[in-house]
Amino acid sequence: VRAGRGRLRSLAEETPSRFVDWFEVERDDGRDRDVAFQRRWLDPTEPLAAAVLRPAQGALVTSATLTDGGGDPETAWAIAAARSGAAHLPSAVRAAVPSPFDYPAQTRVYVVTDLGRDDPARIAGAVRALFLASGGGALGLFTAISRLRRVHGLIARDLEAAGLPLYAQHVDAIDTGTLIDIFRAEEDACLLGTDAVRDGVDVPGRSLRLIVFDRVPWPRPTILHKARKAAMGGSAYDDTLTRLKLKQAFGRLVRRADDRGVFVMLDPRLPSRLKGAFPPGVAVERVGIAEAVAGVAAFLAPLPR
Repeated sequence: VRAGRGRLRSLAEETPSRFVDWFEVERDDGRDRDVAFQRRWLDPTEPLAAAVLRPAQGALVTSATLTDGGGDPETAWAIAAARSGAAHLPSAVRAAVPSPFDYPAQTRVYVVTDLGRDDPARIAGAVRALFLASGGGALGLFTAISRLRRVHGLIARDLEAAGLPLYAQHVDAIDTGTLIDIFRAEEDACLLGTDAVRDGVDVPGRSLRLIVFDRVPWPRPTILHKARKAAMGGSAYDDTLTRLKLKQAFGRLVRRADDRGVFVMLDPRLPSRLKGAFPPGVAVERVGIAEAVAGVAAFLAPLPR
C-alpha cells in the first residue's frame, strides 16, 4: 500500500526522461484482473550495462538474430549494439560467423497474394490446405489469439480426419513448453501458436518443415512501444523489430544440415524492405495460394521418411 501511495504521489511530478510511466488495467476474458502503475526504462539496456556488463571482466553476446538484415552493415551493427547494451560500453569487439546451412537449397519462402486479410474462412482454408500439403510438421503463427482460435475451430476436424494431430496454444489446456515437446515428438503433428511459440521452439528434423504466418508481425502500438519508437528511430524501429521476428521464425526451419522447410506468409502486405529478414540467396516468391500449396507439396515430398 505504501509503495502504491508513493507512486500515486509521483504522478504530480514529471516522468524522468529515461522512463515511461502509465496506468494499466489487466483484463482476462473481458474481466478486470488487476490495476497497476507501470514504469519502464525507455532503453532497457542502460540498466543491463550498468549492473551486468560494465562490472564483468568480459561478456559475450551471441545470437543468430543479433543483426536485423536491414541492408547497410554498419547500421545493422549499430542496432545490434543498441539492443545488446554494447552501445553503453567504452569498447566492444564484433564478429559475424557465416551459417553452415545452404538456405537457398534447403528452404523456400512464399508470400500469398490472393487472400483477404479479414476473411477468417479463407485464411483457415489456406492454413488447412498448406498443412495437408506438407503432411504435418507444420507451425501456424498468429498475431492475434482470437484469429488463432477461429482458425483452429475451422480446421481441427479436417486435420483429424487426415490423421494429422492438431495442437493449439490458448486452446488446449496444456502449458506452452509441453505443447512444444509434444509437437517435437510427433513427426506429423501441427501446432498453432503466438509469439511464445515462435521464440521458444527448437524442433530439428521433419517435425518442423512448414511455418505459416497469418499476418506481418508488426509491433503492437502499446504506450511503451510508442515511447520507444519515438526515441529510437520512428518507423525504422518498427521495421527492425519486425525483421527480427521474421528472422527468428524463419530460423526455426533449419536446425541441422539435412533439414528442409518452407516459410509461407499469408499477408500480401509484406513490404520489400523486410525481405532482409531472410538469408542471402533465398528468393521470396509472391504467389497465389494454389501455387503456394503446390510448391509446399513438391518441395517437401522428396524428404526421406
